[in-house]
Amino acid sequence: MTKFLALVASIFSSSSPPAPPSTPGTVEFFVQQSLEGLKAQTTAHSATWHLGAEESWSVDQDKGSVQFLFADGVVATASVQIVGTYNPQSGTFLWGWDHPSVAEPLRRAAILVRGYGEENEVLRFTEREISCTEAEAWEFAAVAARLDSANGAYRGDSGGPLVFMTFGEVKLAKQP
Repeated sequence: MTKFLALVASIFSSSSPPAPPSTPGTVEFFVQQSLEGLKAQTTAHSATWHLGAEESWSVDQDKGSVQFLFADGVVATASVQIVGTYNPQSGTFLWGWDHPSVAEPLRRAAILVRGYGEENEVLRFTEREISCTEAEAWEFAAVAARLDSANGAYRGDSGGPLVFMTFGEVKLAKQP
C-alpha cells in the first residue's frame, strides 16, 4: 500500500474505539457522512486509476487543474479547488478562502465550507487560520468535497505545508 493510501486508511480507520454515532442533522453527523463519502471515492479512484500510486502531482492555478503523473506514462487530469494548507510544524490550517497563495477561482469549495460554517455556527470553518490535526484537515477536505459535489480529495506534499484540495472529473491520457 502506498504512503498516501496508508495515510488515508489510518485517518478513516483509527485503531481507537469508534466514536459514538452522531445524531442525524448535526454538524458532527454531516462531517462523518462526508468522511464516509470521501473514503468510498478514494477507494474507487485507487482501484480504477491508481490514485495514491502517482509518481508526482502538480497544480496549475492558471488552468485550474491538477495532474497526477504515473510511472507507466499515464497522466490523470482534473479540475481542482484548493481547500487550504496544513502546516505540520505548527499544527495550523489556513483556509483557501483567504489564502494569499490561492487564486480566486480555486477558492469556491473553501468558500462553501465557510458559508456552511456561518449557517451552522462552526467556528473552525469560519476562522481564517486554526490549530488542528491533520485528521481534522481531512475532515475539512471531505466537507468541501461534499458541498462542492467534487469527485474526490487529495493531500499533496509541497515540501512544506500540505495542500488539501478537491478535484472534479478525472481524464486519463497516455504520454507519448
